[in-house]
Amino acid sequence: MQLRKLDALITAHWPESPVASTPELVGGGLGDRVLTAGVRNRKLLRLRRGAYVRMDQWRRSKPWEQDLLRIQAHQCSTLGGSIYSHVSAARLHGCQDWEGGPLVHVTTPFSPAKASSGSDVAAHAACLLPHEIAQVQTPWQRPAQTTSLERTVVDCARTLDFERAVVIADHALRLGADPRKMQDYLDNGRITRGTRRLRRVLEFMDARSESVGETRTRVLLDKLGIVGAVLQLDVATPLGNYRGDFGWEQQKVILEFDGRAKYFEYAPTEEVIFEERRREKALQAQGWKVVRIEWDDLSRPWDVDRKLREALDLRVERRKPAVPLLGSSGTAG
Repeated sequence: MQLRKLDALITAHWPESPVASTPELVGGGLGDRVLTAGVRNRKLLRLRRGAYVRMDQWRRSKPWEQDLLRIQAHQCSTLGGSIYSHVSAARLHGCQDWEGGPLVHVTTPFSPAKASSGSDVAAHAACLLPHEIAQVQTPWQRPAQTTSLERTVVDCARTLDFERAVVIADHALRLGADPRKMQDYLDNGRITRGTRRLRRVLEFMDARSESVGETRTRVLLDKLGIVGAVLQLDVATPLGNYRGDFGWEQQKVILEFDGRAKYFEYAPTEEVIFEERRREKALQAQGWKVVRIEWDDLSRPWDVDRKLREALDLRVERRKPAVPLLGSSGTAG
C-alpha cells in the first residue's frame, strides 16, 4: 500500500480520541490490513494488544503525556473495568510525578498472574473499600475508576522511593487531599506493610512546594542537613513583593529553583526574565543574596551544598568519598 494512500486512509477514518481500539478502528473503516501496514510503515504504534495511537501523535507528546496514552490504551483494550492505582492513579488525578515509570498500575481484590495482566501492567492485590475508590474524568473524556487521592498517596508512599513519593504527595495536597485521612491508615492499622515509609512521607509532605523541582530541592536540602528554610518567603522591595522558593531571613539568602516552566509557560520569555532580574537587583540592593539552581544541579548535590553553605556562611562540610580511597599497598587506606 502506498504511503500517501495509507496516510490519507488513517487521517480520514481515525476517531477523535488519540488512542483507539481494534474494534473501533475496524468499525470505522480501518481494517486489519491497514492496521498492519500502518504499524509496519511506522504510521501507527501499537501500544498494547488491541490499542493503537498514531505515530505522529506519540512523537509530539511529552513523556508525561505518553504515560497517559498508555493508561488510555489499557482502558481501551480492557473495556474500562480496571481500578487504576499507585502512579497511574496519581497521573489520572492530575498529580505531577517524577520518573514514575511507564507501567500501568491497577489494583484488584486478588493476585492475578503476570501473564494475564500483560507486560505493561503492574497489578497489585488489595480489597479496596467503597470510599477508597473514585471516578475521575480523563483527558480523553472518558471516566476511569481510580483509588481515591488519599489512598493513591498512601500506596505511592509505600512503593516508591522517598523522593518520588513526596513529589506526588506534595501535589496531592495542593489538589485537596486530606492529610487526616492519610494519617488514619497509620492510626487504624489498616496498612501493615510499608508503614515506616508512609509515616516519613506524611511527616515531610508540604503543599507549599509548587513544582516537582521545588519538592526535589526540598528533599535535597534535607539530605544535606541545611535547615531553617522558609518556603515561599515574601520579601518587600521597592518594586513590590518578591517571593522566593526558599528563604533564610536571618542570613538574607534566597534559593530559587529555575525550572523551565517558570520562564516559558506563563508569559513571553523576555518579559519574565527581565522582571525576574529587576526584582533580584532590588533584593541585592537590600543586602540579600540569591542562589539559583537548575535541574542539572540536583544531580550534583555537592555543588548545591557548597553554594548554599557559602551564601549562608555555614561551615562547608568535608564529606566522605562515595568509595574507599586506595592506599599505596592496594588496600583501603
